[in-house]
Amino acid sequence: MSKATHEELLQAGVHFGHLKRKWNPNMAPYIFMEKNGIHIIDLNKTIAKLDEAAKVLKQIAKSGKKIMFVATKKQAQEVVAEKAKSVNMPYVTERWPGGMLTNFATIRKAVKKMASIDKMMTDGTFDNISKKEKLQITRQREKLEKNLGSIADLTRLPAALFIVDINKEHIAVAEARRLNIPTFGIVDTNSDPRLVDYPIPANDDSSKSIKVILDHITAAIEEGLSERKQDKEAQAEEKAGTAEEKPAAKKATGTRSRKAKAE
Repeated sequence: MSKATHEELLQAGVHFGHLKRKWNPNMAPYIFMEKNGIHIIDLNKTIAKLDEAAKVLKQIAKSGKKIMFVATKKQAQEVVAEKAKSVNMPYVTERWPGGMLTNFATIRKAVKKMASIDKMMTDGTFDNISKKEKLQITRQREKLEKNLGSIADLTRLPAALFIVDINKEHIAVAEARRLNIPTFGIVDTNSDPRLVDYPIPANDDSSKSIKVILDHITAAIEEGLSERKQDKEAQAEEKAGTAEEKPAAKKATGTRSRKAKAE
């Protein structure tokens, strides 16, 4: 698993925090200095925390569990959607629907509604309803797709949440905490890092900064998924080998017993 370097983080502007007057005092351990009224994040701390988070997320992915990515701010939406898709993980980039985690059963019903509309469109039901009804149902389907399409495959609660800007996504953070779901987050100098289990101190306002952090996070997840696949293949081979050995062993036993009878 490759570690982030000072140079790539500097180039992406990961070290730029907020104005000093906007800071959260709990971020003090992660602040290197103040320059022109702006707090500068200590990249040594960023590298250490990013590495720690990546290792844990790799293991979660290796165990076959889902990690949900959450980022509804404009600068993060596109990059988060792209990165989450690359590792086949659920994500929320439009709007966090209150109760997404704490009222998961209701969210699942809405996702199922989307599937039932799709069925109507293919099984001929759609042909027998009025134009007005068709329009209403199509609009409902579009709205559901926009808000929940990216979590359509999520059949159970995620094993972890990765959040960009924990201030903006405070509802998601609160729901995860309530359900004891581990949280990983990019925390800027105006955030309280104590609110997430694995804070990564970094600039959460720049798409470049968000991307470089996510590059390392998704690379670790990809590694976990790859190791899981290799383990499964090795187990399957072992199983097949054991199955082949059994008939051979039986054959040998049969031959010995026949010999014994002949004697």
